[in-house]
Amino acid sequence: MSHRRTFLVRMSRAGVALALGAWAGAVFAPAASAQTLEEVTYLLPAPTEQVAFAPWMIAQKRGYYAQEGLKVTFQPGRGGVEVAKQLGAGNGVVGGAFGDTPIIARANGVPVKSVAVLGGRSMTQLVALESAGITAPKDLKGKTVTAMTYADSGYFALLGMMASAGLTKNDVNVQAAGPAGVWQLVAGRKADAMAAVPEWTAEVRATGAKVRIMPAYEYTKSMAQAILASDETIQKRPELVRKLVRATLRGLRDVMTDPKGAVADYVAMVPAHKGREAFVAETFDLYNTYVYPGQKVLGQMDVERLAELEKFYISQGIVQKETPLRDLYTNEFVQ
Repeated sequence: MSHRRTFLVRMSRAGVALALGAWAGAVFAPAASAQTLEEVTYLLPAPTEQVAFAPWMIAQKRGYYAQEGLKVTFQPGRGGVEVAKQLGAGNGVVGGAFGDTPIIARANGVPVKSVAVLGGRSMTQLVALESAGITAPKDLKGKTVTAMTYADSGYFALLGMMASAGLTKNDVNVQAAGPAGVWQLVAGRKADAMAAVPEWTAEVRATGAKVRIMPAYEYTKSMAQAILASDETIQKRPELVRKLVRATLRGLRDVMTDPKGAVADYVAMVPAHKGREAFVAETFDLYNTYVYPGQKVLGQMDVERLAELEKFYISQGIVQKETPLRDLYTNEFVQ
């Protein structure tokens, strides 16, 4: 072989080696290193320590947002309606509330929609001490019941449950007790029942109290949590909304299909619950029983439920006018 031919063969082999090395680096290098993550602030209606936000925390812990090219920072707020106002004012691109929050927001001129609903049932349950003798909403007459506030979806769900039994707020002593007092008054036997989310039920049970759970969805059309975005964000940044919805629903699916594995990652992400793994596991079980099931497509809005709920809100004077359903939600990001 001539010196020239030997030289060319060596160069060819070297080129192949370099090409293979470059290919291997491109295939096996971490995706995050190949891009700069877009920073996004996600508005939550309450502190991140609430187990209600487990799907979001799992999505963060397991890197689902990062895999979408996003660096998400969670910012706690003061309720879902306030989150909607901030989104409508352009002070955020996406946030958390209840699936029915746009009914209230739109009636007050705030242009937001639900873009995904995290569960096919209701976030709220009527939870009563067994000793109170309450087996259905009709038994609430003359009883003391706690709610977080008089202006949140949990309270409205309680009104719906009472209305199903022909009761009004004048028939029941409803106390707005805040996020801690709502369950502490029941645990301390100072109230007979509460309009509760699953973690409050688990808190009362942890004190040794025996309770009866009556799901709101059996009596009224209340909803689970939802992801909200403004009309402007949906129009101008649809792919960003799609990424946030997709990653969050992956976190939800993990809690539903592997709650035991999700507990460990959740506690690692939210160290405030370290040592309370049994409490978290019980809360996940309550969500998987009463809140998350019931959707043919995960995240999809039940339009008939939304329509009935809006009619109820108008009948109760919670909102004064009807908003077209198409302005309250979109399912385009969960298909």
